[in-house]
Amino acid sequence: MLFPSTVAGSLPKPSWLAEPNKLWPQWRLQGDELAAGKLDATLLAIKLQEDAGIDIVCDGEQSRQHFVHGFLEFVDGIDFAHKVEMGIRADRYKAMVPVVRGELKLKGRVHQAEARHARAHTARKLKITLPGPMTISDTIADAHYGDKIKMAMAFADLLNKEARALEADGIDVIQFDEPAFNVFMDEVSGWGIDALHRAIDGLTCTTAVHICYGYGIKANIDWKNSLGAEWKQYEKIFPALAKSRINQVSVECINSHVPLRLLSLLDGKDVLVGVIDVASDAIETPEQVAQMIGEVAKVVPKERIVACTNCGMAPMRREIAQAKLMALGQGAALARKKFG
Repeated sequence: MLFPSTVAGSLPKPSWLAEPNKLWPQWRLQGDELAAGKLDATLLAIKLQEDAGIDIVCDGEQSRQHFVHGFLEFVDGIDFAHKVEMGIRADRYKAMVPVVRGELKLKGRVHQAEARHARAHTARKLKITLPGPMTISDTIADAHYGDKIKMAMAFADLLNKEARALEADGIDVIQFDEPAFNVFMDEVSGWGIDALHRAIDGLTCTTAVHICYGYGIKANIDWKNSLGAEWKQYEKIFPALAKSRINQVSVECINSHVPLRLLSLLDGKDVLVGVIDVASDAIETPEQVAQMIGEVAKVVPKERIVACTNCGMAPMRREIAQAKLMALGQGAALARKKFG
């Protein structure tokens, strides 16, 4: 199938599960009710995607409060009780982050419950996302390793352990979210891709990396407004990603200033093309989605294009996200008719 559709990862959580319209929502349930609610929300996310015609569905990250911390909660050696303020993404904004105090070890499985639940309830290809090792190391304070790269590699080993287990659970696509790749350009080819390779070691399922300019929150929007008319940062990292062992690269395109010609630098990779803007409540039309796919098809082989969202939708209003999902599914179908 040409132009299969998928989402970058997160979807809004139901208001009965967590606070709505927030990037860091508080849970509204506790204990066994929370565990059951997370699985119910996962099924709802799958159903919304299937109804919208999304081909490669995701759990919507319904069981995680945050895309990074949802993994960190399952890691020993991390102190959540004494968080410190730290600048992240090269001090783009500050956050209260936990601290690594000792050797990092997994407490057990991280996403087994929602992955197996989703797998049992959809016949479509299923994707699960994990935070990338560079992004984790930029979202946590270190009081143990004394070396950012060493700590990132330790996280990569833990990610690999969970990723291998997810593949055994029947997951078709495992995606690593690396917004830090858009900040520390020189480090991507220096050690960031090596850390990713460590995280995907031994996997035979499809692997992906999601790179973006971030959620549609004010700090990110302000930063993007400072980057000029053309966002050419990807010139530094796309050639290295093209040589990597990662199968797919997810990039925002619609309403961004990324020159589409740069996508040709991802030669040999499937490109998850962001055709849905997560920083705007304006609902794309299927025609706009198809047009974006057609523009990308001028520089990326059609068989390499996957229609996607620019980034996660976690802080978005649910009715807006649902309408955007419909536009994504219908737009990809329209593109198949127009350009197939």
